[in-house]
Amino acid sequence: MIKASAIADDVRRFVLTSIPSIPYLEAMLLLRNEEGKGWDHRILAQRLYLSEKTAAGLLAELHEAGILRTEGQDPVLYFYAPDSDSLRTIIDRVAATYSTHLVEITNLIHSTSARKAQQFADAFKWRKDS
Repeated sequence: MIKASAIADDVRRFVLTSIPSIPYLEAMLLLRNEEGKGWDHRILAQRLYLSEKTAAGLLAELHEAGILRTEGQDPVLYFYAPDSDSLRTIIDRVAATYSTHLVEITNLIHSTSARKAQQFADAFKWRKDS
Protein backbone atom coordinates (compact mmCIF):
# COMPACT_ATOMS: atom_id res chain seq x y z
CA MET A 1 0.00 0.00 0.00
CA ILE A 2 1.21 3.50 -0.82
CA LYS A 3 1.82 5.74 2.15
CA ALA A 4 -0.03 9.05 1.95
CA SER A 5 3.18 10.99 2.59
CA ALA A 6 5.39 9.01 0.17
CA ILE A 7 4.29 10.92 -2.94
CA ALA A 8 3.31 14.59 -2.95
CA ASP A 9 -0.24 15.31 -4.10
CA ASP A 10 0.81 17.28 -7.20
CA VAL A 11 3.16 14.50 -8.29
CA ARG A 12 0.49 11.86 -7.66
CA ARG A 13 -2.06 13.87 -9.64
CA PHE A 14 0.35 14.36 -12.57
CA VAL A 15 1.25 10.66 -12.67
CA LEU A 16 -2.38 9.58 -12.53
CA THR A 17 -3.57 12.04 -15.18
CA SER A 18 -0.59 12.41 -17.49
CA ILE A 19 1.58 9.27 -17.46
CA PRO A 20 -0.16 6.46 -19.36
CA SER A 21 2.60 3.83 -19.10
CA ILE A 22 6.02 2.98 -17.73
CA PRO A 23 7.64 3.25 -21.20
CA TYR A 24 6.15 6.77 -21.52
CA LEU A 25 7.64 7.74 -18.15
CA GLU A 26 11.00 6.16 -18.97
CA ALA A 27 11.17 7.92 -22.35
CA MET A 28 10.25 11.27 -20.80
CA LEU A 29 12.86 10.93 -18.07
CA LEU A 30 15.55 9.70 -20.46
CA LEU A 31 15.12 12.72 -22.71
CA ARG A 32 14.97 14.98 -19.64
CA ASN A 33 18.25 13.56 -18.36
CA GLU A 34 19.92 14.22 -21.72
CA GLU A 35 18.42 17.63 -22.42
CA GLY A 36 19.91 19.20 -25.52
CA LYS A 37 20.40 15.85 -27.26
CA GLY A 38 18.21 15.11 -30.28
CA TRP A 39 16.45 11.75 -30.33
CA ASP A 40 14.77 9.82 -33.10
CA HIS A 41 12.60 6.74 -32.73
CA ARG A 42 15.44 4.35 -33.62
CA ILE A 43 17.77 5.65 -30.90
CA LEU A 44 14.98 5.66 -28.31
CA ALA A 45 13.95 2.12 -29.30
CA GLN A 46 17.51 0.88 -28.75
CA ARG A 47 17.92 2.65 -25.42
CA LEU A 48 14.61 1.46 -23.96
CA TYR A 49 14.50 -1.97 -25.66
CA LEU A 50 11.29 -1.15 -27.50
CA SER A 51 10.12 -1.65 -31.04
CA GLU A 52 10.75 1.29 -33.34
CA LYS A 53 6.99 1.65 -33.82
CA THR A 54 6.41 1.89 -30.06
CA ALA A 55 9.27 4.37 -29.67
CA ALA A 56 7.88 6.52 -32.50
CA GLY A 57 4.48 6.51 -30.80
CA LEU A 58 5.98 7.54 -27.46
CA LEU A 59 7.89 10.41 -29.00
CA ALA A 60 4.75 11.60 -30.79
CA GLU A 61 2.72 11.41 -27.56
CA LEU A 62 5.36 13.31 -25.58
CA HIS A 63 5.50 15.96 -28.30
CA GLU A 64 1.70 16.24 -28.30
CA ALA A 65 1.78 16.65 -24.51
CA GLY A 66 4.08 19.66 -24.84
CA ILE A 67 7.08 17.91 -23.32
CA LEU A 68 9.21 17.65 -26.48
CA ARG A 69 9.92 19.88 -29.46
CA THR A 70 10.94 18.69 -32.90
CA GLU A 71 13.58 19.65 -35.43
CA GLY A 72 14.24 18.42 -38.94
CA GLN A 73 12.30 16.03 -41.10
CA ASP A 74 14.34 12.99 -42.07
CA PRO A 75 14.75 11.93 -39.40
CA VAL A 76 12.63 14.07 -37.12
CA LEU A 77 14.62 14.74 -33.97
CA TYR A 78 12.92 15.25 -30.63
CA PHE A 79 14.34 17.41 -27.86
CA TYR A 80 13.25 17.75 -24.25
CA ALA A 81 11.63 21.18 -24.05
CA PRO A 82 8.54 21.45 -21.82
CA ASP A 83 6.04 24.09 -22.98
CA SER A 84 6.01 25.87 -19.63
CA ASP A 85 8.02 26.34 -16.47
CA SER A 86 5.26 24.67 -14.47
CA LEU A 87 5.40 21.57 -16.69
CA ARG A 88 9.18 21.47 -16.38
CA THR A 89 8.89 21.80 -12.59
CA ILE A 90 6.38 18.98 -12.18
CA ILE A 91 8.44 16.69 -14.42
CA ASP A 92 11.49 17.48 -12.29
CA ARG A 93 9.45 16.59 -9.21
CA VAL A 94 8.27 13.34 -10.82
CA ALA A 95 11.88 12.46 -11.68
CA ALA A 96 13.03 13.10 -8.12
CA THR A 97 10.14 11.10 -6.67
CA TYR A 98 10.64 8.23 -9.13
CA SER A 99 14.31 7.98 -8.13
CA THR A 100 13.37 7.38 -4.49
CA HIS A 101 9.89 5.82 -4.80
CA LEU A 102 10.15 3.71 -7.96
CA VAL A 103 7.76 1.01 -6.78
CA GLU A 104 5.11 3.47 -5.60
CA ILE A 105 5.19 5.46 -8.87
CA THR A 106 5.12 2.24 -10.89
CA ASN A 107 2.14 1.00 -8.88
CA LEU A 108 0.30 4.28 -9.48
CA ILE A 109 0.82 3.98 -13.24
CA HIS A 110 -0.23 0.33 -13.26
CA SER A 111 -3.32 1.08 -11.16
CA THR A 112 -4.41 3.67 -13.72
CA SER A 113 -3.76 1.27 -16.62
CA ALA A 114 -5.65 -1.52 -14.88
CA ARG A 115 -8.58 0.78 -14.14
CA LYS A 116 -8.76 1.93 -17.79
CA ALA A 117 -8.59 -1.67 -19.00
CA GLN A 118 -11.41 -2.63 -16.65
CA GLN A 119 -13.53 0.31 -17.81
CA PHE A 120 -12.96 -0.73 -21.42
CA ALA A 121 -13.89 -4.34 -20.63
CA ASP A 122 -16.96 -3.20 -18.69
CA ALA A 123 -18.20 -1.33 -21.75
CA PHE A 124 -18.67 -4.67 -23.49
CA LYS A 125 -20.47 -6.48 -20.69
CA TRP A 126 -23.99 -7.62 -21.43
CA ARG A 127 -26.47 -5.99 -19.16
CA LYS A 128 -29.94 -7.32 -18.38
CA ASP A 129 -31.52 -4.02 -19.33
CA SER A 130 -29.85 -3.91 -22.80
